[in-house]
Amino acid sequence: MQLTGKQVLNAPPAKVWAMLMDTDTLAKIIPGITSLERVGDNAFVSKLQIKLGPVNGSFSGNLQLEDITEHKNFTLKVQQNSKIGNTNAAVKVDLTPVDDNQTEVAFDGDAKLTGILAGMGQRVIGGVANTLTKQFFSNLEKELDSNGS
Repeated sequence: MQLTGKQVLNAPPAKVWAMLMDTDTLAKIIPGITSLERVGDNAFVSKLQIKLGPVNGSFSGNLQLEDITEHKNFTLKVQQNSKIGNTNAAVKVDLTPVDDNQTEVAFDGDAKLTGILAGMGQRVIGGVANTLTKQFFSNLEKELDSNGS
């Protein structure tokens, strides 16, 4: 399943970057996250609780940041497991300055699903992915606002 999107945020790239690299901030802005623990340089163990249509899923697994170019881009690799299926994803995240106080955050990647998740179909999972993306950007904007952008 392809994951793509972008949004312009009212903050300079350095501020957006700092938030995306901060474990506490990530734990607040990633939808459904119940636990995020740093276990190494750019490596995390995570737990999520996500409702996917008629199915509730508790996921646990790993998040890894790779190919990091400070203030510009990184690749997020995710491996999550649950009773309803597993997810493996690699998503490239790019930060592009729009002006001194605005940053476009764009992402492009691919997720592989197994189990019940894979059987739910592209349409259901795609809708959930779009909803989670909107929640993520909304949460990030709130966090930027509360920290004075």
